[in-house]
Amino acid sequence: MTICSVNKVNKMYGGNSIFENISFEIKEKDRIGLVGRNGSGKSTLFRLLSGEETPDEGHIHWKKGIQIGYLKQIPDFEKEDTTKEVLLTAFSQLLEIAESMRVCEEAMSEEIDELKLNTFIKRYGDLQEQFTRGGGYEIEAAIEKIVNGLNIGQLLDRSFASLSGGEKTKVGLALILLKQPDLLLLDEPTNHLDLMAVEWLGEFLQEYPGTTVVISHDRYFLDEVITKVLDLEDGEINCYQTEFSGFVKEKEARLLNEFQAYQEQQKKMKKMKEAIKRLRDWANRANPPNEGLHKRARNMERALERMEKLARPVLQRKKMNLEMEAGGRSGKDVIIFEEVSKQFGDRVLFQNVHIHVTYQDHVAIVGENGTGKSTLIHLILGDHDPDEGIVKIGSNVKVGYLSQNVYQDIENETVIDKFREEIAVTEGEARRILARFLFYGHTVFRKVSQLSGGERMRLRLAQLMYQDVNLLILDEPTNHLDIESREVLEEALEDFNGTIVAVSHDRYFLNKLFQKIYWIESKTVHAFAGNYTWAREKLEEKRSSGKPKEDNRKKASPVQPSEDHTVKESDIVATYEKEVEKLEQEINELDIKLEETGDLEEMQSLFGQKQKLEFKLEKVYEQLMEALD
Repeated sequence: MTICSVNKVNKMYGGNSIFENISFEIKEKDRIGLVGRNGSGKSTLFRLLSGEETPDEGHIHWKKGIQIGYLKQIPDFEKEDTTKEVLLTAFSQLLEIAESMRVCEEAMSEEIDELKLNTFIKRYGDLQEQFTRGGGYEIEAAIEKIVNGLNIGQLLDRSFASLSGGEKTKVGLALILLKQPDLLLLDEPTNHLDLMAVEWLGEFLQEYPGTTVVISHDRYFLDEVITKVLDLEDGEINCYQTEFSGFVKEKEARLLNEFQAYQEQQKKMKKMKEAIKRLRDWANRANPPNEGLHKRARNMERALERMEKLARPVLQRKKMNLEMEAGGRSGKDVIIFEEVSKQFGDRVLFQNVHIHVTYQDHVAIVGENGTGKSTLIHLILGDHDPDEGIVKIGSNVKVGYLSQNVYQDIENETVIDKFREEIAVTEGEARRILARFLFYGHTVFRKVSQLSGGERMRLRLAQLMYQDVNLLILDEPTNHLDIESREVLEEALEDFNGTIVAVSHDRYFLNKLFQKIYWIESKTVHAFAGNYTWAREKLEEKRSSGKPKEDNRKKASPVQPSEDHTVKESDIVATYEKEVEKLEQEINELDIKLEETGDLEEMQSLFGQKQKLEFKLEKVYEQLMEALD
């Protein structure tokens, strides 16, 4: 059954068309991913679907009586309302019934005549039936399930007004999930969640009884949650009946087919134009001029005019141009933590931490929110001092730091001014560089405070690219970036010949780039030589073994990992061998595509992709040889 239909809808902002004449349907129990580049109009479409805004032209029809939950719609509450009280508003009708039951109980406890007593007993029975049917006795369990899943238990007793923007978003998400609307609209629901909460939300939405539409740039999350894709691009929308990975392949195949059809039409049009020209030439050379040939030329010209012209599909869109080169090599030892402990007040974050990062390592720090990931980063940066232990930074280490809250406190500076504040170049050169990061023309004079999260991230990446750094410290670098920009960032980081330390909740990003994971859990930092999926499996094995967690205390020299850090050599070798096999397969697939294509632009793109994969394969081979030695 269709619960929402969008029919020939147009929307404009400030004279600019966001989309034109778009139509699609949302059916009951659909799990849809709404995808598209930043600025394509996804959030605008959500506001239309939620009823928050109306289309300029066209119509949106909803199923009668439908309840819509929109994540961006975080209601205001009284200043003194706690987070728990906010969450309880999801059950306002049930709580009203509970209050009526309480009134009945009080009345029945008083001395009243039998007729009134029987009336109250019947009333109480009806109310109790409604309360039970609506799940009134499961309210606390429902709240506990959502609160634990999203890891927001520490917020329950705090006033909602005192929460940060990210915390309010998480509470807003919890409130919507508790309400269980018929149509659930989630705009980037994973942005403020930690890894465990992201995984929990994915599982929760798979079983959600209503209809779900999600905007997300988290590729693993989309694959877990959705079964249908709406692709919003260039003001048009296309529907794909598949999960996200299948959509990527189907869209690529569709674009190639459209490009082939465009090329065929262009060849046909060229031949028709040549034929028209020849016919007219022959007709004019005849003596007297041949009217029959002129007529045939005119008929062919009309047929050419009536032909529905195919637009040239864009195979290679403008992407952020990011290439990062390390500023000289650092010493072999980049970061060393020896028996480091840190607490704030009475709250202990972690104890006896040992971390060893060497030159060209790609290291990720993961853990639930509040476990101390950002504190570890600030210890490396020297913003905090350890309460116990030593933090050492190696020789010739030049740090570039990307904060997840980048440029939040800036008010009046423009994009170009902020860029030149750290990069000493002329205005013309600055504009040329910023154009590579998708800041074109007058947009370089926009105030930084007016930029979206993704635009601020791109501006900071532009600075980092031109700074003399060999250690990148990245705090949630993929937040707010669309999928294409994430892919560009991943390629640049793969080719970066320095050292990388990152905090991230993007599992695709973690698995693709990082082969050493430091996982914070229960005040302990565990180390794993492998990617995120590997680390998660090994940590799960530790938890299920029932053995007490070993601390990270060094048992040998200060730079050798303890037993808690080691992974079997054969396992490390197997990890690299799998990566080699995967890369070789991807290179073979590109070779096949290169043989099949006849398009120069596509050929150049495929060659570029192949060169990057071959470079990565060479690095993995080197790591494999080191492991075997």
